[in-house]
Amino acid sequence: MKIGELAERSGLSAHTIRYYERIGLLPFADRDRSGHRDYDVSILTWIEFLDRLKTTGMPIRDMLRYAALREQGDGTQTGRRELLEAHREEVRSRLAELNACLLVLDAKIDGYADEEQRMKDHDTGYRERRRNPVGTRQEGARQYRR
Repeated sequence: MKIGELAERSGLSAHTIRYYERIGLLPFADRDRSGHRDYDVSILTWIEFLDRLKTTGMPIRDMLRYAALREQGDGTQTGRRELLEAHREEVRSRLAELNACLLVLDAKIDGYADEEQRMKDHDTGYRERRRNPVGTRQEGARQYRR
């Protein structure tokens, strides 16, 4: 598949694909007779994995380290697993922090909802009081003399 199709299917720009190839995140593509890059469809799985690492905040240097270990083959499985385990712990820590922030946001939003309900309750009472014509008295109201 040509770089344009890979870009379309992967969601990366052609520039990003070339950059990833240049720094070693992607293996160098085969070239066709015209000298254009010709990617195997299997690279989409690798790109999707890299996107997951990027989305979860893995630094490019760690992604490069993982890619280098992957390129070296089966003897590096322990190193790759350890790298992913360390990253998983960082992701879990950030998730806990984000969940704590989410609780604060929920409380703030609930506060606004409570305030809106109080305002609605207050306004409703005010409007109902205003419906009585001026000069009418409620039963049991005290009369004042001037």
